[in-house]
Parts: sequence; C-alpha cells; structure tokens
Amino acid sequence: MALTRAEREQFLAEPHVAALSVDSGEGRAPLTVPIWYQYAPGGNLWIMTALDSRKYRLIEAAGRFSLMADRLEPTIRYVSVEGPVIDTVPATVEQLREISARYLPAEKVDGYVDFAWKNHGEQVVVHLRPERWVSSDLGTV
Repeated sequence: MALTRAEREQFLAEPHVAALSVDSGEGRAPLTVPIWYQYAPGGNLWIMTALDSRKYRLIEAAGRFSLMADRLEPTIRYVSVEGPVIDTVPATVEQLREISARYLPAEKVDGYVDFAWKNHGEQVVVHLRPERWVSSDLGTV
C-alpha cells in the first residue's frame, strides 16, 4: 500500500541509512552506495560527501540523484525520493555534528566529529529538492 505524503515524509525524516543512486555514465549501472542524510518533512534533504569522491563527481555531472530508505520492522516499508541538486556548499563542522548526532549515540558524536573533521578530507553538502516519490508499506511477513 502506498504511503500518504505525511507518512512518507515522516518516514524519510527518521534516521535510516539510505542507498544513494546516481547515474554513472553510458554502459555502466548507477553508482549505489549507503549514506547518511538529513531531512525534515516538507523540506529539502542533504547529504555530506568528500569533495574528491567519485560519488560527488557523478552527482555534479548528473545534477540529480535518488535516495532509498527502508526498514523491516514493524512492517516492511520503504521510501524512495529523486530530484535535482539545488545547492552545493562547503561542509561545516556544525553540519557534520548535526548529521552525526542523527545516527550516533550522543556519547559517540564528539569523538566521531573530531576524527572525521581531521581525517576525511574536504567535504561538501549537497542539497536535493524532492521531486518524485515512490513509497510503500508491504505489511508484515
């Protein structure tokens, strides 16, 4: 059963690790990788990635990407969203802290942020405007 707009937006706002897919060129399947993301219902979503990553180069070339988040319990549910990149900006340590706090236990955030900011290289934040949605709740198995 397809989710309502409110249900799919609320689901996407939960801290799921998403699968990001982006066109990787003629003769190649899309690049699909796991990623953390940030989203609030009704808004745009954003991801953070390395400026020198293949993922970022492909997103920049395609100008759009998709994310798919899913879960298995209490029911099998997924939301997929696709849309254009509307902005790309250098990442800040505050954004790294925000997205890290979404996924990590509170006591792990400071250590992770310190490590990532020093060791992951220059990062960018890529903003996507949700344009197309596919969602479903498949019930229990």
